[in-house]
Amino acid sequence: MNPSINQAGLTLIELLLVMSLAVILTAIGVPSYRYVTTSNRIAGEINGLLGDLEYARYEAIKEGMNVQICPAASASANTCDAGQTTWSEGWIVLSNSLDNPSGTSVVLRRQLPFTSFNSNDTLTGSLGLTSLTFNREGFSTQTGSRMFSLHDPNNNTGFTRCLIIDGPGAMSTTTAGNTVLAMTCS
Repeated sequence: MNPSINQAGLTLIELLLVMSLAVILTAIGVPSYRYVTTSNRIAGEINGLLGDLEYARYEAIKEGMNVQICPAASASANTCDAGQTTWSEGWIVLSNSLDNPSGTSVVLRRQLPFTSFNSNDTLTGSLGLTSLTFNREGFSTQTGSRMFSLHDPNNNTGFTRCLIIDGPGAMSTTTAGNTVLAMTCS
């Protein structure tokens, strides 16, 4: 009678096989993870601008006065950065308050600069878009269509997102190469 010997543990070949599999799966997974995180970051940033534009439009209708959205002069500024077409440093939503006798603009909402990990994304307005104003009916006071383009630091068209606003103020987001409201995202 031979007593049966129970072995515990792994052989060297089994260990090398598991380690090789882990390396292969990591090599496949890391680029996919980067794609997903970058794509989600870009989509979140453009949707943040869309939300603030919709908010500005809503406030213009609700308060019955013009509401403006524009790049902020600095992260804590209460004024627009005149002539600035790069919106990556943040923006503000301004309203003239009826309760304010001086008639100065009141900041309703503020978006701080993009500060995601390793984010040097650029958000620019086309055709010299330095601000956007909605009147008390909720229409854009701009004539013609305007577009915001958001690019990742590598300017990869796979991550490019655009927010397009037509003359009356209808808004839509899209990806690079698509045409929406008679404008092509690039």
